[in-house]
Amino acid sequence: MTPGNNGASTPEDDDPFGYLYADGQANGAQPPSGGGYGYPNSVSRVRTVGERRYGQQPQQPTAQYGQPVPQQGAYGQPNTHYAAPETFPGGGTPTGNRQQAPGGGRGRGPNTKGLLIGAVAVVAAVVIGIAVAMANGNTDDETKGGDQASTTPSSSATASPSESSAGDASDEAELPTVDAKALRLGGSASLASDVQGAQADGGIYVANLNQVGNSVTWTVNGIPEDNTYTLFAHYSAAGEDQSMTLTVNGKVFGSKLSMKNYAKAADGDFAKGWTTTFAWPALTKGTNTIAVSCENGDKCNVLLDQLWLKKGQVEK
Repeated sequence: MTPGNNGASTPEDDDPFGYLYADGQANGAQPPSGGGYGYPNSVSRVRTVGERRYGQQPQQPTAQYGQPVPQQGAYGQPNTHYAAPETFPGGGTPTGNRQQAPGGGRGRGPNTKGLLIGAVAVVAAVVIGIAVAMANGNTDDETKGGDQASTTPSSSATASPSESSAGDASDEAELPTVDAKALRLGGSASLASDVQGAQADGGIYVANLNQVGNSVTWTVNGIPEDNTYTLFAHYSAAGEDQSMTLTVNGKVFGSKLSMKNYAKAADGDFAKGWTTTFAWPALTKGTNTIAVSCENGDKCNVLLDQLWLKKGQVEK
């Protein structure tokens, strides 16, 4: 058949009942006896179910049009007039080839009991691992804490300067302070309270120290240990700088105890000359004797009202 030429017979002319009409009979239509509609050279379009398979040549029908179709084969045998999709190429495994579970029963599903036991075992292992890790962590923390407690130096050994000051403050509370009226006077030294500014109790201070042989002596009790201490003296100097002799436990300490006019008070203005000096004597545990005296070569024109101690070498 070529384009523009539909041939002797076209589909619209294939009336299967054409032989019943006069024009059909005139065109030679006959009752169907083969595979056509009744017209000569008509297109045969009737195909028995299952006659054609994909990928195969068409098979001839097993029976003529109008004849009974052969009965289906025995159960489990393929039907020649029907091909399931599984029989097509790539369509899957044919039904007849499916393997059956042993014993003829249904195939066994997954072993859910075994899976459940395995899951429980995994969870138990994880829980045990976490518990062991936590126990080890606590043990390490306790070990570290014990090491820190045993290896941490005392505050006195590692204290910074600010911490030393705090420690000294506690020591200062234990170390004594003495006012002028509690000192033992030597020579012609005497007590007075005429000049304002003394910080001792009642504003009392020691005067007349400007003569050789005059002195004050402080017997200190309760020194906690052999060590270096700071001795502070509160005094007043006016005009020239002064210096006196410091004796500790019967021995002269250093060159002189500096008693300069740090307040820059004018000569005779002792009320404005109050200030503080210090020295760093070595004291022994228990009782010690500290004396400030006017000796030859000293300048002793001062007023002295108070002495106190601090542990260590400090300046305040």
